Amino acid sequence: MHDDQVNVTTETVAALVQEQFPRWSGKEIRLVPATGTVNAIFRIGNDLSARFPLRLTDAAEALAFLEQEARASAELAQVSRFPVPEPVALGRPGPGYPMPWSVQTWLPGTVASDADPSASDAFAADLADFIAALRKTDTRGRLFDGGGRGGVLTHHDDWMARCLEESEGLLDVPRLRRLWSRLRELPRTGADVMSHRDLIPGNVLVTGDRLSGVLDTGGFGPADPALDLVGAWHLLQAGPREVLRPTLGSDDLEWERGKAWAFEQAMGVVWYYVESNPTLSAMGRRTLGRILESTE
Repeated sequence: MHDDQVNVTTETVAALVQEQFPRWSGKEIRLVPATGTVNAIFRIGNDLSARFPLRLTDAAEALAFLEQEARASAELAQVSRFPVPEPVALGRPGPGYPMPWSVQTWLPGTVASDADPSASDAFAADLADFIAALRKTDTRGRLFDGGGRGGVLTHHDDWMARCLEESEGLLDVPRLRRLWSRLRELPRTGADVMSHRDLIPGNVLVTGDRLSGVLDTGGFGPADPALDLVGAWHLLQAGPREVLRPTLGSDDLEWERGKAWAFEQAMGVVWYYVESNPTLSAMGRRTLGRILESTE
């Protein structure tokens, strides 16, 4: 999926586990088929998962990032009534893999990209409860760290210009350019709140039509209160969106800013992953379709 991707094999993972965590060496190692773009994920037995960053980076920088992810995941686990992975251990670079890696608890359930809960009012209510609990968490004076989405919409203008250019032939670019010109100007009013920061279908687990767990919690941190509203557009049809919104008390401005963040994310994944990750690219198209439908 990436030009600088590091490929990881089951054999490499088994050797690293045996060397660094011999207490797990007898457990079966299995690659987890996934649509994620950041980590290759392997199950260790039935209760653990190992996450190997895909993009090559400096080992010391990677370790600092994984340590921060572990702290964030542990903090989120304390405030969510829905299960989330909890950090277990950090692995070292070794033969066949040049960077640190992490081990977490494994959660049962089906990712929402495989079992679509978008028509479920009950799922929408669960998602609203999850976001509300995060928003109530004390930021302890922390502010948005400036990385990725969650700060100032106009800071993404250069990226959006590239996305619009790359989307020629894939999407109705003139229409989307007009929409971004409006969304980017929406003012920010609320102070930072604690946010998951990546509520896409691949990071949400369902059982039946209910939320049963949330993955990829290492980005938990302060951001625009509208940021987690991306889940309304990535995960829900129109009716369930109107179940989620009242629970969170989103006014028109916050709701539209949530749409703006979802638009920015969707525009990026459609063209970038059109060949390397068709499932994620299709998610972006679906999200853009929902957004455009809501503006008509």
